Amino acid sequence: MSEEKNHIVPYRVYILVLLALIALTFSSIGITSIELREYTVAAALIFASIKSFLVLTYFMHLKYDKPYIRAMVGFVFAIFVVVIIITFLDYLYRT
Repeated sequence: MSEEKNHIVPYRVYILVLLALIALTFSSIGITSIELREYTVAAALIFASIKSFLVLTYFMHLKYDKPYIRAMVGFVFAIFVVVIIITFLDYLYRT
């Protein structure tokens, strides 16, 4: 256990990430009032993906974790992207 490296993240980083998350949340709420037709859901999901990336990177300390853990999370995120793409293809080409 003495081999573990501790990292100290300044509060400034947490506050900036929090402000970004709040801005993205209000942006994703605001995007629903704009008429983008079938792209409204896509825009909201893009904002949600960016927010999840920020939470994973900074609040869950993935930025400072071992590379294999980052690879596993990246794999899960890639599966998530594929599922979202399949969902949009179904939505766009529905008759």
